[in-house]
Formats: sequence, structure tokens, C-alpha cells
Amino acid sequence: MGVPFLKRFQPSDAEEISSRLSRAGKWSFYFLIIGIIAGVGSIVFHYLCLLGMHWFMDFFAGYVPPSPAGEHHLWPPTGRPFNRYLLLILPALGGIVSGWIVYTFAPEAEGHGTDSAIDAYHNKGGFMRGRVPIVKTIASAITLTTGGSGGREGPIAQIGAGFGAFLATRLKLSERERRIMMAAGISAGVGSIFRAPLAGALFAAEVLYRDPEFESEVIIPAGISSVVAYCLFCLVFGWGSLFDTPPFEFTNPLELGPYLVLALVLVATGIFYVKAFYGVTALFKGIKIPNHLKPALGGLCTGMIGFYFPQCLAFGYGFAQQALFNELSVSFLLALAIGKVMTTSFSIGSGGSGGVFGPSVVIGGAMGGAVGRIFHAIMPGVVTEPGAFVVVGMAGFFTAVSNTPISTIIFVSEMTDSYQLLLPSLLVCSVAYLAAQRWTIYEKQPKNRVASPAHAGEFFVDILQTIHVRDLVEHIRKVRMIPEDMRFVDFKRYFAKTKQHYFPVMDQGGRLNGIFSSTDIRGVLFSPEIEDLVVMRDIATTDIIFTTPEEDLNTVLLKFTKKNIDSLPVVKTDDHNILIGMLNRREVIAFYNGRIQQMKGQETAA
Repeated sequence: MGVPFLKRFQPSDAEEISSRLSRAGKWSFYFLIIGIIAGVGSIVFHYLCLLGMHWFMDFFAGYVPPSPAGEHHLWPPTGRPFNRYLLLILPALGGIVSGWIVYTFAPEAEGHGTDSAIDAYHNKGGFMRGRVPIVKTIASAITLTTGGSGGREGPIAQIGAGFGAFLATRLKLSERERRIMMAAGISAGVGSIFRAPLAGALFAAEVLYRDPEFESEVIIPAGISSVVAYCLFCLVFGWGSLFDTPPFEFTNPLELGPYLVLALVLVATGIFYVKAFYGVTALFKGIKIPNHLKPALGGLCTGMIGFYFPQCLAFGYGFAQQALFNELSVSFLLALAIGKVMTTSFSIGSGGSGGVFGPSVVIGGAMGGAVGRIFHAIMPGVVTEPGAFVVVGMAGFFTAVSNTPISTIIFVSEMTDSYQLLLPSLLVCSVAYLAAQRWTIYEKQPKNRVASPAHAGEFFVDILQTIHVRDLVEHIRKVRMIPEDMRFVDFKRYFAKTKQHYFPVMDQGGRLNGIFSSTDIRGVLFSPEIEDLVVMRDIATTDIIFTTPEEDLNTVLLKFTKKNIDSLPVVKTDDHNILIGMLNRREVIAFYNGRIQQMKGQETAA
């Protein structure tokens, strides 16, 4: 008996395994391609940024900001004297060119690209125009290398997301598959350019929602693409982390007190950042000038700040590197943090192109360094390494403004190659997330999967499947059953007095054996010559579509729509000929809406 059984099932099992392997191989190939394109995009964009910094900031204005340890200038400094006045107008000139490119070819490429990618994921089926990544690359490189304050993650996220969406569209994949491939592109771009592949994968899955919720189906594809892009980027620009850090260690629990104060400082700074950013954005939207000129005006405001505080222009990662080694004063760090908030708001909020994660790293690191130095002066025996506060400040600040506590902790750990500060980072990020959850720099984030249009259909079905007909017992209406041998002329007199639209028909034993609606009697109603001859069994259909108390509302709604009927007979589960009552479609929909409002009320209270 055993051998025939095995012979019978082995081929099908082998076919199923082969099919699964083929499907896995196909999708892995797609994510590999996305990783390659995103990695090449990161390399090209990084080269453009280095080239732009050399020609614009150095050659024209004689300004060469420091670089983080993991990055180096491709060309030696020109040695030109520093000219503040050129630095004043350079961001405005960059804004003119960037604004013209964006608003001429792809207006959706304005602002910080990650938010646009989040919006495309939830509201546009993962669709992005193919020209957006190209326009975003050029415009962002011009904005950021002429002194505009912003990060590289926004442009490169949109580059990766754009190619993922393009590939899925070309392959005629479903919206769900296109969204996954778009998220994989985000991960590949961000993970490669910041040399943090694990964080890139987690970030792409976590940044999509305001609540601490992951898009689980994104993590594995994002991981594959992120690793590939990271390896390509590092093959060109070298391996290692973005920042170099001293060997920080957390050994004194008393240090958690100052870290708790740091968390509150970061929350306050984060709220200021979000309000300033979107306040400036609203201000520029209200200015009655052509859109392509607004980035120039924002660039002029940025240049005015940079005239006095040049450290607030461009990327600023080199100053975060110096803060890690405790080389900057408290006043310099505070000016860097506050100035960076304002220059980023003017550069990106006016319609310029760039990201908001990069500035957040600098702002958080500067505030962390300032708090660390102050506590080091007050209690040197407890806070022995102010630079450690820079690392934790980076993580805590971006958590406060992005609602991404998990991926941000991993991000900063990978960027700084500093894993000994996970405990204080966890404390600061948790407090920052809880205290600043109402504010986010990514305004397109929905609260959770329930609030996402991308999952609306899934949750509609899921919620309906948790509700059963028995839960609507108060809405099941008792109706009069019509005897099967009743003459139509007698029913006509009853019909004139009732508001009932569906009429169950019973046999002589009171058991359900048919049903008809007010529509079904039209033919007889207007043929008075036959109404004495017709009995109700002649009109009723015996092919009854019914429901039972155990069925869920998803099944019930499918039955309503099957033949476009408005009321269903509810019968006993163990005897389908015993009628309990009639259930109206309107009552089902109203009950579902009430359950949704109840769930939303519970979320609001929580």
C-alpha cells in the first residue's frame, strides 16, 4: 500500500517544489536588478554631489566643509579664498536652476523624495512616472551642492522607488507587486548611500506608517535589493561605515538620567523642526509668484543664514563627525542645529529638491553633542564621553520626527559602527517616539495599515469575516410568511397594506419552500384576468438564496451582490426550511460602518 501512495504523490510534490523554486528565482532576479540599478543610481548621484561641491562650493565660494571619515573629496581643494558674499547668492542660483528643471519636467519631484514615495505606495498603487528619478537626481544634486541644506536619502529613495515601479509596470505586475518592488527600490537607495543595508531594509518597511508597524511583505525583498546596492556602492567608494567613532561604551546606569533629558530636548527640537518645515512650506505655497522661482527665494533665505553660519549649508556630515570626537563647542553645536533646521526648511520647503533624513542626522548629532558637553561639564564622573550623546542624539532626533524607532536605531548603529550604545539609544528613541508621535516630517504617512488605501480592500474583507449574522440578531426582522396556496387576488389585498418587499412562502406545515419579491408580481398585478387563477406557489422561486446565523458578513454581502437583492431570509443552521427572519443589505452595511467607527474610536482613545 505504501509504495503506490508514494508513487501517486511524489510527482505532484516535485512539481510544486519546482514551481516554488522557479517563482522564488524569478522574484529574486527582479530584486537583484532593482538593487543593481539603485546601486548604480547611488554611485552616479554621489559622484554628482562630489563634483558639484568641488565646482560650486569650492571653486566659486572657496568653501570646503569637512567630510565624514567614510567619505573623501575626489579632487584636492582649489585653495581659493573664502567668499561669504558668493556663498550668500549661490543657493539662490542653484534654486533657480533646480526649480526650473523640476517644475518644467516633473513637478512631483519637488520637496523631499521619501514622502513622495510613501504617497505613491499608499495612494497611487506604487506608480511613479519614469522621468521622476532622472529629474530628481539632477535637481537634487544642484540644490544640495550649491549650498541648499538637505539629505541624499530623499533623491536616492525616489530613484530606487522609481525604477522599481517602472520595472513592475513594464512586467505588467499587480499593484501589490508594484508597491513591493517600489519599496525594495527605496531600501536599496537609502541602504547603499548611507552604507547601512540592514537599516535600509527595515526603514523601507517601517517609514510607511506613523504607528510602529512594519510592512512585513516588504522586508525580505528590500533586504535583497539593499544588500546588492550596498555592495556595488562600496566596491566603488570603499567599505566601512559613514562615520568613524571612538570606542564608546555604556557602563554607568546613572548616565540614563542625562540621556532622558536628551530625549526631551530632542523632542522639543523635533517639534520645532516639523513646525518650521511645514510652516515655511505653507508660506511659500501662499506666495503669488511662479513655482519655479520659489526655490530661488528659499535659496536666498538659506544663503542669508549661511552668510553668518556656513556650517548650516549643504550636507554638514563632516561637522557631525567632528562632534563625535568632541571637537566643537556648545555654541557652535547649537547654532549648527537651529541653523540647520531653518536652512533645510527654506531649501526644501520652498520647493527645492533634497531629503530630510540627512539634516536630521546632523541636527540630532549637534543637539546630542551640546547636551553631552553640558552634562560632561556638570558631572564629568557620570558623562565621561560627550561624543556618545552625538550618536544617541542622531537616533533619537530622527525617531522624533519620523516615527521610525527600530530602523533608526539600526541606521545610526550601522552609520557610526557603534553598537555599544544600543541600550541608551533604545531608551531615548522610545521616549522620543512616545512624546512626539503626533508630529512627523513625513506627512504622507497613514496612521497604520487600516488607514492605508493600499490595504483598504484587505481590511474590508478581514473585518467582515469577523462579524457573523448572529451578531445582527436585533436587525433580523420578523416577517409574515405567505401560504403557498393563497390566491393572488387575496395576496393583492394584503400587499396594499404592507411595506414588505420580500415575501417568504411556506407550505402547509409552515416550512419555507420559496420566496418572491414585489418585482416578481408585476406581471400578474397588471393582468387582472388571471389573478383568480394564480396561487403564490406559482410566482415564488424555490431556488432560495439564504443565510444562517453562523455565516460571516463577507459571505452575506457576496450573496446580496450575486443577484442584486436587498434582503435575505435567515434560516436555522440545522434546518434550512425554518425561517428566523429577513436581513436587509442596508442593515448589514450600517452595522459594518458602526463597527468601523467603534474601532476608530478605540484607536483615538488609545
